[in-house]
Amino acid sequence: MEDYRILNAGDGAVCVEFGQQIDDAVNARVNGLYQKLFSHPIAGVTESIPTFRSLLVCYDPLRIRYGKLIRLLEKYAADIPDVVEGERHVVEIPVCYEAEYAPDMGHVTAHTGLSAEEVIALHCGRDYRIHMLGFLPGFPYLGGMDERLATPRLKSPRTRIEAGSVGIGGSQTGIYPLSSPGGWQLIGRTPLKLYDPQRDKPVLYKAGDYIRFVQISKEQFLQMEKDMQRKEGV
Repeated sequence: MEDYRILNAGDGAVCVEFGQQIDDAVNARVNGLYQKLFSHPIAGVTESIPTFRSLLVCYDPLRIRYGKLIRLLEKYAADIPDVVEGERHVVEIPVCYEAEYAPDMGHVTAHTGLSAEEVIALHCGRDYRIHMLGFLPGFPYLGGMDERLATPRLKSPRTRIEAGSVGIGGSQTGIYPLSSPGGWQLIGRTPLKLYDPQRDKPVLYKAGDYIRFVQISKEQFLQMEKDMQRKEGV
């Protein structure tokens, strides 16, 4: 039974929707189609962008007709199983949760009724599926956070959040790869440079991967930061 729909998205793109909710199984199908297009490219398709529940497929109408593209996408989508799950690619992200890097830990503990130690244990206690990248280059929207950690965003967003900051926004957690404004509750920071346009692989992970947070001390944070600066010749 057809459980997706294909919508026009302008003169050079279509959107393949697999559902209406944020769900790991729906997201797995999105990334299944994304990987299918990567391994079996369609001539004329210029780019595909996965989101929580859909895949945007951009194409050159001078190279492939709309009707042919739709037929091929329908064939590809029909071949995606209900759950596309192979061996997990897990990226470990070291995080320092000490007060200097966690200005909103008090807000989170007050809202949830948990201690800081319990917040850290829960936050590090599972792997998070990267549903999509967006907002900033390399910003991962992660699924699967423990519901006990859910905390509303700040009423007044900060004008600047340091790169590497780890936060909670509602029922989700994520990492700011670049310094930017933002309204998530900050509970830690990673010394890793998550996005670097000079690297062969600018972003350390991709949609469909999993992130695992690993607690480190302030001393470890500073040493890792120093090691990376030395490596970059700073």
